[in-house]
Amino acid sequence: MNFPAILNILGHVIKYELLLLLIPFAVALFYGQGDASAFLYTILIMLPISIILTRVKGKKKEIYAKEGFLTVGLAWIVISFFGALPFVFNGAIPSFIDAFFETSSGFTTTGASILTEIQSLPKGILFWRSFTHWVGGMGFLIFILALMPSFGGNTIHLLKAESPGPTPGKIVPKIKQTAKILYAIYFVLTVIETIFLKFAGMSWYDAIIHALGTAGTGGFSNMNASVAAFNNPTVDWIITIFMLLFGVNFVLYFQLIRGNFKAFFKSEELKWYLIAVFGAIAIIAVNIIPFNNGDVTRSIRDSAFQVASVVTTTGYATADFNLWPTLSKMILVMLMFMGAMAGSTGGGIKTVRIVIIIKAIRREIDKILHPRRVKSVKIDGNVVEEETISGVFIFIFAYIVIALIAIFIISFDNFDVTTTVTSVIATLSNIGPGLEMVGPTGNYAAFSDLSKIVLSFCMLAGRLEIYPMLILFSPSLWKKNF
Repeated sequence: MNFPAILNILGHVIKYELLLLLIPFAVALFYGQGDASAFLYTILIMLPISIILTRVKGKKKEIYAKEGFLTVGLAWIVISFFGALPFVFNGAIPSFIDAFFETSSGFTTTGASILTEIQSLPKGILFWRSFTHWVGGMGFLIFILALMPSFGGNTIHLLKAESPGPTPGKIVPKIKQTAKILYAIYFVLTVIETIFLKFAGMSWYDAIIHALGTAGTGGFSNMNASVAAFNNPTVDWIITIFMLLFGVNFVLYFQLIRGNFKAFFKSEELKWYLIAVFGAIAIIAVNIIPFNNGDVTRSIRDSAFQVASVVTTTGYATADFNLWPTLSKMILVMLMFMGAMAGSTGGGIKTVRIVIIIKAIRREIDKILHPRRVKSVKIDGNVVEEETISGVFIFIFAYIVIALIAIFIISFDNFDVTTTVTSVIATLSNIGPGLEMVGPTGNYAAFSDLSKIVLSFCMLAGRLEIYPMLILFSPSLWKKNF
């Protein structure tokens, strides 16, 4: 195990988080609401730690799969730890466990909150809360890879550990260049949405906050009532469209930029993603028309917004779907499991995994009916390797096991079954709101400290696709040799 290289990378992680903290620090100074000191204290704590760790040098710089997964897991814990400090120092969230939960929720783009009152908080604190979405959305390590020198040509192991989806996508041969392209697309889309929201009637501050939450598919708002507070149909539709856009694999956007329209429209995962989205919108819209007193337009808008919010795991709300008919709520729960596309900023199991599972099951049925027939599982015309298929099934199994263990632990809080189950699904799939107590108008404040720690683990595990967090508990990891 190359611990010096790991510590060195963690030092760079702290360094870049420190630099990012200068932005909310500037926002806090601009508005002068007394929260600037919280960021200053945090920066002063992080500075010597980052200097010490970045100077750690080992005999070799190379890192391999084991170190890559460990580094990513530790990095996300570290950024959540230090990212929580401004909330504690400011007094916005006095409890460190609560602050860690809120920050983990931010960086993992979950959007689950323990805050019962949001609007009274200083603007710098609220900006940092939403900015964590944007930073974590594409991946903090990917952000660093775009800026810092490569580690011995083995940074693919960091990319593999952090990238959402069964297989990490490289746009160009050099990983650093891939990271730059991804963040360029990410940044441009965020700016475009900000401008649209501004012209739709929002202030620049509100527009930036909600664009950051949409881009990272996080869903933190600076309003107690979330997007519903604006009561603006144009804003609803802009955020709906951009939530769906950020749920698309960013590699496909690169293909569009290159003029490769065929590759974009040929994407099988995109096709099933859109079928699921528009199918769910149609069914729910019809189902909630009586709930909206026959208002068809409102039903379509509410349905589209909540479907987009849940499938992309953003977590914004314009309506309390807790009150919707059972059919609508069940569809939303199913979308919670599915999530957005691989290579997007969305969470969940990912559409491509669902497609692979369905095709693999269909293949096994064909094998029973026609034992001598040889049939491969294909996505976009390419054969999916058996290792990838087996990896998908193992991932689903690991997801279920973690969910069951978390549900068991949280059940000690003695909340109702719906609250207990959906709180785990909502955090493990990085959605944010669940049902009942953790619905769109509720929060996670009532949970015990133990439950908050478990749910924080679920958020981190869900964002990192489980293994970088599970590997921390492997005894063999800490042995000297493989």
